[in-house]
Amino acid sequence: MDRIQSLQVFVAVAEEDGFAAGARRCNLSAPSATRAINGLEAELGARLFTRTTRRLHLTDVGTRYLDDARHILSLLQSADDAARGAASAPVGLLRLTCPNEFGRLYILPILLDFLDLYPEMRAELMLLDRVVNIVEEGFDVALRIGHLPSSTLSAVKVGSVRRVICGAPAYLAKHGTPQTPAELPAHRIVAVNAVSSTTEWRFGADQQEIVRITPRLCVSTVAAGLDAARAGWGLCRVLSYQAGQDVATGRLACILEDFEPESMPIHLVHAEGRRAPAKVRGFIDFARDRLRADPVLQALSSGRGCG
Repeated sequence: MDRIQSLQVFVAVAEEDGFAAGARRCNLSAPSATRAINGLEAELGARLFTRTTRRLHLTDVGTRYLDDARHILSLLQSADDAARGAASAPVGLLRLTCPNEFGRLYILPILLDFLDLYPEMRAELMLLDRVVNIVEEGFDVALRIGHLPSSTLSAVKVGSVRRVICGAPAYLAKHGTPQTPAELPAHRIVAVNAVSSTTEWRFGADQQEIVRITPRLCVSTVAAGLDAARAGWGLCRVLSYQAGQDVATGRLACILEDFEPESMPIHLVHAEGRRAPAKVRGFIDFARDRLRADPVLQALSSGRGCG
């Protein structure tokens, strides 16, 4: 087995957490994958994995080597793509990451259409509610919500979202609609830990107005929080895109819009700059146009509704 194929097997085994799964990804038998890793370790004179009867773990050397191997294979893929004419046509594997709920609602439908448009493309979509180091973890594109720190990444703005408070019309009719944030402690509050883990909610463009709340109910997912709000049980604070469909259909209504904090930008980011391969440029252009056309993601300031 040549060195490049050995690197491909190593990356597959590491990412799949096992020889059998890594071998299947490379269309090899498990013994062949094991021999490839053993040969690579012998060539390097270092252990890349620690093996137990239950799990496979990367060693410290293996963890560092994985980053380098991914980079080498990415460069090779770019060279192969260019040789096949990929400068003009997206081909190959595209790895993306984005927040869980945003990915389910927006990125997955866009990605399915993109794959239909380019039959030679393959994709991996990782839905993760954390900031991913796309270079170290081998991703081509990431979607980020919030202001970006200074970095060497290239970014394309595709929209904005707001922190909104919403409730069902039935709840507001029964308990009244708060006119100022100071009235919120008198209401039933459903806190979504994934969106707001603190009991201090900040309001205003400068976020200087602080209201301390005591939630009657805390949930760990946005979906559960919205379910409780739709049921008319209480008020819930989420991101505007998460409640957009419910607001558009009248199941929920946004309140206190004049007191909302500044909106947060949405960006697609990548590490390649102008040298990005066609698969990256093609997806970003495709997704940018779709996302910018969605009115829910273009609510740039308060007072314009959740949808």
